[in-house]
Order: sequence, then structure tokens, then C-alpha cells
Amino acid sequence: MQKENLIHTADALPSMSRAGSSSADKPVCRFCGTGLSHTFVDLGTSPLCQRHVTPQRFNQAESAYPLHVYVCHECFLVQLPSYVAREEIFDGEYAYFSSYAMLEHGRKYVEHIIPKLGLKSGSHAVEVASNDGYLLQHFLPYGIRVLGIEPTSNTAEAARKKGVATICKFFGVQTAKEVLAEHGPADLMSANNVLAHVPDINDFVGGFKKLLAARGVATLEFPSLYNLIANNYFDTIYHEHFSYLSFTTVERIFAHHGLTLFDVEEIGTHGGSLRIFARHTEDGSHPVTPAVEAMKAREKAAGHYSLDYYRGFDEKVKETKRAILSFLIDAKRAGKSIAAYGAPGKGNTLLNYCGIRTDFIDYTVDRSPVKQGNYLPGTRIPICHPDKISQTKPDYLFLLAWNFKDEVMKQMAHVREWGCKFVVPLPEPLVLD
Repeated sequence: MQKENLIHTADALPSMSRAGSSSADKPVCRFCGTGLSHTFVDLGTSPLCQRHVTPQRFNQAESAYPLHVYVCHECFLVQLPSYVAREEIFDGEYAYFSSYAMLEHGRKYVEHIIPKLGLKSGSHAVEVASNDGYLLQHFLPYGIRVLGIEPTSNTAEAARKKGVATICKFFGVQTAKEVLAEHGPADLMSANNVLAHVPDINDFVGGFKKLLAARGVATLEFPSLYNLIANNYFDTIYHEHFSYLSFTTVERIFAHHGLTLFDVEEIGTHGGSLRIFARHTEDGSHPVTPAVEAMKAREKAAGHYSLDYYRGFDEKVKETKRAILSFLIDAKRAGKSIAAYGAPGKGNTLLNYCGIRTDFIDYTVDRSPVKQGNYLPGTRIPICHPDKISQTKPDYLFLLAWNFKDEVMKQMAHVREWGCKFVVPLPEPLVLD
């Protein structure tokens, strides 16, 4: 059985008044230290979403942790208290390898950022949470010096095999000091889909301030809270994601650490994400673009500064659960067979919250050989090779990886030959012929 990491007492923490500290009874905002009392959504308890169950561990119990998300009434940071230590989540058996989903995104980013920032041979690019080198490898042909910082040892080793220099550490102020001393300042710091993953957001952002060159630029990508609320993407809530981020709140956090957000782009990853561009506040070489004010105006108009904007989400999620279960119950009563596509972290949130197991979904498939042959956490749905779809010919293909809907439907177009239909679960269940 996995070791229980729930925090039950103040004794487990250095200081209950410190921002980012929390207990099961008295959570406080990880940015500003304000006590948290306003629920954003409560998804019950769930096991760690990337801790797939191996056949050898099938008969062993799993630890489950709360998915109770709060919103801070002071800075409006939406957040999940640190119920699980980061070392428990990001370890040497981490199941997510970015190259299976984000390789092309990484290539396009490099082609976009080099001319935008005027990077050249000899420039220094550092990626935080560099995973298996999916992004940094694309800088190598340009002669740009790269360094990855990645806490999971198995993905870090995969990056090194691609020729991407990688150190295996969590990032924060101390790591930034060590990298600065050994490798020098970074002209570019990138961090994709990691800002939401850090329990101590002040230490993390403070590290950017320390390592970034005087005229350097940092870019970070994270799923947009605006899109999460508007599109009901509750499945993007899981224990890896400690925070759920709006541009306005992120701007406040970076400003607190002497960094200015001077540009923002909307990108399509993970159901709608933001790519922010940061510089030292004292560096005037990158003026603030109109996109920044436009983004803040949109969030303000949506109700970012009102708790009412956040309160309605919990009931919206409950109704979506009812709709998903109604579809599945009707389909099974009609004698239909259902398989799923994908084994992403978000899928495990949806399945565990809704109580969907093999009584509804026979199996799921995933392209990653690291996941194949195992079982989804909690629900114990088997993870198979995509070829199994053609072997069993299900009536419905339930897209857990809905954020890659167009790609999956193109890849699996042959299922239409026997009348199989695709099902997209969010923002509400939708059957696509």
C-alpha cells in the first residue's frame, strides 16, 4: 500500500501563517497567506492520477486524497491545498512523457520563439519541468545552449538520451542559485504546464527572478481558468494541479517577485491555455502589449473579482456528472459496448468523480507503452494498445483525451466502418457520428 501523505496537523508544517501552508482543517492561500473558506468545487476523493496500477499491485489498496478546491477571497487564486507532497506525485515512476502528446507543440514553440526574441547560436535556453526533452531538443540544431530542469528521474533520463542536458531537481530559488553559479543566466526560460503544478508558488516564481538574465524573457504556459469555468472542464482538477490560474492573479504573483508580464497569447492546448511573457520589471526593452490589458478586461468582465463568479461552478459540475451517467446508463441498458480513448490525468478525475468503472467502460487505449498493460487508478479500467479497438469493435468510443479530439477522430476514423460513434464528455456529453 502506498504511504499516506495526508496532512492532518499543524505540526506537519513549519508555520501555519506562511503562504502556501495548509492543513486539512485550516488551508491558507499559497500566494498571499489568506485563510481559505470559499469552495470552488468539491470532487470528493481520488487516487493520484498518474499512479497507474500494475498487474502486480492489482490486489493492493490505493491511497485516495481530497479534491476540494478553494478560491482565495483576497487574490482570487483558485487552489487545491497540498494534501499530497510533491515528491509523492513527481517521482521516478512518473507516467507522463510529453513526447507522446506535445512533441509537435514543442517544435512549433521553438520556431515561434527564436525569431520573436531574437535568439541566436550561443543563447542560453532553460526549461523548467522539461520532462523527456520534447521541447529543448528542437533548439539543438540552432546551436542554442539548452538545460532542462526536471524532478522526475525517469523522464530526465529519457531527455539525456536525446542529447538534452538535464538536471534532476525541483525548481525554486535554491535550484536557480545553483544553476546560475554553474551555467550562468538564462536568456530564455520556458515552463509549460508546470506553474499549476507547484505547491510553493512564491518560491517557484522567485526562482525565475533569480535565474533570468537582465534582458532575458520567461514564457510560461498554463490552462486558462477562464476556459475551465466557461467550458466546465472540471476534469483538469487533480492532485498534480495545485493551482488554477487566471491571467490577472498570475500577473499579481509575478509583480510581487519583480517580474512584469508584458505579453500574452491564447493557445489551444488542454482545452484553452495562456502563454505569458515575463521580464524583469526594471527592464524596459519589452513594452507591455495591448493584449495584456485586453486579457485583464475580459477576466474582469467575466466576474474575476466577484466570489459569485466561482460559487456556481460546483453545482454545474454535479449536473454534468448526472448527464454523463445518464448517457452511460441508457447506452448499457440498450446493450451497447463502450471503450475509452486515452489514459490522461484528467480522465481519471472524471471517472473517479462519476464512479465510472468497468460496469460502464470495458477498457481504454493509449499510445504510450509506459501505460499499456496497467490499470487506471481507482477505477481499475485496463489500459490497452489502440489495436484492441479494431479487435472488439465497440459501439461507442468515449474520449477521455478530449483535448485531442480532432487528432483522435482522424486517427481512429476507421471505427466508423462498423458504426462506432465518438463521445466527448465535456462540457457536456455529446455523441459525434
